[in-house]
Formats: sequence, structure tokens, C-alpha cells
Amino acid sequence: MGHLRAYRAAVGGKHPDNKTGLTTGTFPGIRRLILAVATLLVASVSGFASYAQSGPFAGMAGNWSGGGTVTLDDGSSERLRCRATYAVGAGGTGLNLSLTCASDSYKFILSSNVVAQGGALSGTWSESSRGISGNLEGRGGNGNFQVVANAPSFAANLSLATQGNRQSIVIRAAAQFRGANIALTRR
Repeated sequence: MGHLRAYRAAVGGKHPDNKTGLTTGTFPGIRRLILAVATLLVASVSGFASYAQSGPFAGMAGNWSGGGTVTLDDGSSERLRCRATYAVGAGGTGLNLSLTCASDSYKFILSSNVVAQGGALSGTWSESSRGISGNLEGRGGNGNFQVVANAPSFAANLSLATQGNRQSIVIRAAAQFRGANIALTRR
């Protein structure tokens, strides 16, 4: 008998067959629980997004793909297929880039590690298919960057602009190839 009283007290004094007791007691509680969980989830995600979106490399993290054209030393142009991966770290002031582009006869695999301090950028880069590596420096923020990449036998200017899930990269070089125009979309 004591169990029955405790049970009835737990369900608000209603017999379990009474649908009104379940509707007015249980479902609002479930709705409140769902609302609390949803609020917590939104707060967590928005807090994470604001942290991830701070710094000069905001909005760049992730996997990107697309294409463009490369202009070779002989002046000919070929269509490129490209994919890039950006990892943003150090509170939004560090960027690791991996960019691979290929045409029918040309391929380059570029990687770089960049650090931003104020509006200045500095770091290292390498192009693994040709065994070239060097330093880079430049300026930028808010998704727009102008960088010069130097190595003993190579120099290139790189412009990068990111707006939402779209990105354009323009590379101009004095040797190896004349340049590339690339358009990427975040996957």
C-alpha cells in the first residue's frame, strides 16, 4: 500500500490510466527538457563558432575544392582541378594550408604554415612535387591576403580572397609557370 501511495504521488496523484495526468504532467516536462537541451546545444555551437571565427583566418577552416587555369612557361593554358585543406589554430592566428592542383600535364602540391601578427603574415611553404621550399611574408586579414613566397630559385605573388564559402586564389610567378587562377568552394 505504501508503494501505491508513493507511485500516485510521483505521477501527481493520478492513476496511470488517466490520460489527462500524463498529458499535463509528463509531456510539458519532456518539452522543457528538450528545450533545455536544444538551448544548451545552440549555446555550445554558437560559442564554438565565435571562437573558431576569431582572428585573421576566420572562415577559412575546412575542405575546399574547385578548379581554374594554369598558364605555363610557354604561354599555353590548361584547366586545373584543385582541392585544399585549411586548418586554423593558435586562436585564429595560425594557418596550415595544403593545396593540390592538377591539369592534364601539370601538377603542384603546395603546403604552408602561416602565422599572423597584427596585419603581418609570415611563415614557410613548400612545393613537394618539385622539391622547392622557402619563406613567405605578406599582409592581410578578414579573408583577404597578399603574400610573396620566396625560395632560392623561385618567387611568386599570391592573392587569396575568401567570402563565405567561396574563395579565389591568384598566383603569379617568374619561373616554373607564369600563374594560376583558382576558384574554390567549401565542401
